[in-house]
Amino acid sequence: MSRADELYRQTCLDILENGFSDEGLEVRPHWADGTPAHTIKKFGVVNRYNLAEEFPIMTLRRTYWKSAIDELLWIWQKKSNRICDLGSHVWDEWAGEDGTIGKAYGYQLGIKHQYKEGEFDQVDRVLYDLKHNPASRRILTNIYNFEDLHEMNLYPCAYSMTFNVTGNKLNAILNQRSQDMLTANNWNVVQYAALTHMMAQVSGLEVGEFVHVIADCHIYDRHISAVKAMLEKEGLDAPTFKMDESITDFYQFTKDSFAMENYQFHPFDFEIPMAI
Repeated sequence: MSRADELYRQTCLDILENGFSDEGLEVRPHWADGTPAHTIKKFGVVNRYNLAEEFPIMTLRRTYWKSAIDELLWIWQKKSNRICDLGSHVWDEWAGEDGTIGKAYGYQLGIKHQYKEGEFDQVDRVLYDLKHNPASRRILTNIYNFEDLHEMNLYPCAYSMTFNVTGNKLNAILNQRSQDMLTANNWNVVQYAALTHMMAQVSGLEVGEFVHVIADCHIYDRHISAVKAMLEKEGLDAPTFKMDESITDFYQFTKDSFAMENYQFHPFDFEIPMAI
């Protein structure tokens, strides 16, 4: 069983056995038929992954990791909010008439700010500091820009990354305000674990820990049966993560720069309704 499977199982069991149900309360999300989308949740979930030991991808079900990395590169490399720049259709329902998701995600990372060393956007500032100021405790990004929230088609869920160099290892913390455990958990873990690998390699560092902090960690009512069925399966060994070691420029990575050797996973035979 992969470490990602273990942590996923622990988190889901804790939610199902000890979580708070908002059934009967007024909630914002709803199902396509208009029914309120209720959840069982835990507050303040923290999962830690040692990237030096294993890449955190689940085997209890398939994670479409290439699409996940493609979305990550759309946000962090292209710094785009246009869905035509994205290979998948995961953002289609949040696209406005102008074909963008508003001033969200990649748009925020691409805004330049003035520093004493010159102008940088948030991504380039991280890359600069990892090379020139690795001992800094200020290496972070934050896309939850209150000034622009009214122009975002979706408020950022995964909104902040903090990078910390300890010795020759790069550690990172992802802060997430909300997490749908069935549809999004391992998708986000794979994305930001891969980002930590990328940032480490181009900065001449080794990977250390990836820490995932989730404020509202929940399972939707119509997802419970699928989650329980997944938890009955025996996890498989994690695949071997490979990344093109010749790349030294963050902007040269593509989704084809990565491989998951011997990635085995259980089939997933459930229709997943999406709360909106």
